[in-house]
Amino acid sequence: MKKIISFIRNGHPEIYKILLFIIGIASIVYIFPKQGKFQYEFQNLKGKPWYHEDLIAPFDFAIKKSADELAIEKAEIIKNAKPYFKYNISVVNDRKNQLVSEFNEKWNDKKNKKTKEKTLAAAKKILDSIYSRGIIEPNDIIENKPADYSINVLENNVADEHDLNDFYTITSAYEYIQTQLKRNETEVEVKFILPLLENCIAHSLIYDKETSDKVLKQAVDNISPSRDIILKDQSIVSKGEIIDAKKFQILQSLKWEYEEQSGGTGSYLFILLGQILIITLCLSVLVIFLAVFRHDIFLDNTKITFILILIILQVLMTRLAVNSQSISIYLLPFCILPMIIRAFYDTRIALFVHLITVLIISFMAPNRFEFAFIQLISGMIAIFSIVDLHNRSQIFISAALIFITYCVSYIGITIIQEGGSDVITRYDFAWFGVSAMLTIFSYPLIFIFEKIFGFLSDVSLLELSDTNGKLLRELASRAPGTFQHSLQVASLAEEAIYSIGGNALLIRTGALYHDIGKIEMPMYFIENQANGINPHEDLNYDESAAIIIGHVLKGIEIAKKHNLPEQVIDFIRTHHGTTITAYFYRSFQNAFPEEHIDIEKFRYPGPIPFSKESAVLMMADAVEAASRSLKKYDAESIDNLVEQIITSQIDQNQFMNSDITFKDINTLKKIFKKKLMNVYHLRVEYPR
Repeated sequence: MKKIISFIRNGHPEIYKILLFIIGIASIVYIFPKQGKFQYEFQNLKGKPWYHEDLIAPFDFAIKKSADELAIEKAEIIKNAKPYFKYNISVVNDRKNQLVSEFNEKWNDKKNKKTKEKTLAAAKKILDSIYSRGIIEPNDIIENKPADYSINVLENNVADEHDLNDFYTITSAYEYIQTQLKRNETEVEVKFILPLLENCIAHSLIYDKETSDKVLKQAVDNISPSRDIILKDQSIVSKGEIIDAKKFQILQSLKWEYEEQSGGTGSYLFILLGQILIITLCLSVLVIFLAVFRHDIFLDNTKITFILILIILQVLMTRLAVNSQSISIYLLPFCILPMIIRAFYDTRIALFVHLITVLIISFMAPNRFEFAFIQLISGMIAIFSIVDLHNRSQIFISAALIFITYCVSYIGITIIQEGGSDVITRYDFAWFGVSAMLTIFSYPLIFIFEKIFGFLSDVSLLELSDTNGKLLRELASRAPGTFQHSLQVASLAEEAIYSIGGNALLIRTGALYHDIGKIEMPMYFIENQANGINPHEDLNYDESAAIIIGHVLKGIEIAKKHNLPEQVIDFIRTHHGTTITAYFYRSFQNAFPEEHIDIEKFRYPGPIPFSKESAVLMMADAVEAASRSLKKYDAESIDNLVEQIITSQIDQNQFMNSDITFKDINTLKKIFKKKLMNVYHLRVEYPR
């Protein structure tokens, strides 16, 4: 119990890792669909033999219609749909009243009263005859349709079916009026009532779009999604039997029904348990990999959080695409994950995280093997294409290579599965093209993640290492000797770290800024004393030591003021470690041999280097600075100098916290000696 309490009290980082691991598993399980997966892969078996064992129906299920069948039925319904027209009785009544009103208003009372009655009666009869059939409103739906084309007419909420030739148009109504008046021209005043009747002609049958659309939608919605029934224990397909279109649709229907039924309470619990086991296994392998091969990342909870967030986002993105029937899973930019991981970590981490993510996602993807193969190959190409991300154009080159890889791998798989390339369409390549283009967004995402998590990418390091930057230009202007020293140290350290494996761009950037604190009092540092004046001559040795030591703290202050990343500031903190300012310390000893010396006044504040890169920078800085004081430049003097300085640093335990070996140190010594001889134009001594 005491051990548990002690662990809870002191093991906050470990507890956080455990909680993070549990949250990661829970999040992915929550995102996963809760239906079982059909155990047979048959998506690419159409026209090929069934290579699994005989398949017997485990339950009754309906055969679902294919998308093409449903589309044909829908098109047929739309084609045969009859439009609805509404009989507008108010228009009819208004026009009849208009006829009587205008007739009485314009009739000349001097004429024969009997003629008036006959004329009005004839006009009413003609108008009644026209509106008893109705005048149909012209519409695009009935335009150019044959006379026997059927429509539905709504009157008093009752629909009757009629042909188009059952109704008048405005033109045919005019013609009917003229024909009827000619027959009665001896008994009525034709010239008088003709314009009156023409004015009373209006559309009495109006197209009812709302009802037409509603009825059509209902008819489409009523399309049965299935046809025929497969009974339990009925044979579906035998081993070796060719999967034709009919068999394929039956298999599709069984898969759909199986996954629907597997969502029940009992099945749900087993599915949930299986998902927890699979995801726990995958994430456990990832954690073990980090613990064994990248212990520095394993110890950093922020970095683990970042990796898990990226994995969860990829799984969520996949689930949304799978739920959407209109989006192909190959549209998603899965290669964006290894590209972002590679920007902050090494190639091995990027590849392993991508592998784990693809394995998890493949449980949701159709055609799992095809999906996993294409994504793994494309992810590898994406990682290889940005091994050294030094400019923005590499992102576009990477996108192009990803697209080519997608296409080649897809064509290869399709040819193997289909025995030809006839089934490949341009839409397949369109999905791949969009996916590849979306990977370009990894560039702004890298910047966003840098700011959120405090990471440092190669792109940012390139920007920081630009010697035309404001702070480095100020260093070159105010302390030119220090600037040249920093350039030499950067060159030495960069080549040295290449030889033992490390981040060359990081150490180069750190080297350029490691002495930035000398901007404040440049003349107190010997490399900037061009006029022979040494201000230390007027100071005590401990005062001089304080100024020299102070450039470290001043450099940290300047770096923070200019918002340099912590990873770069670490080089400023550690480039002298906890060594002492040997010159002023020995000078003080020689001048005051009897006086007690507080050695801490001559010691740099530290900390000592805690990474391979910071350790190499300490060596390169000390070696380069000391080489300037040599009186004689030859192979022996440079050899002795390098050995003496690095041995002294080892004796002072400056590399205890660095992951650097004696083998690495021996390699570094050789590099430093070779580089210094090149700098001072010395020839290598060959044995005689």
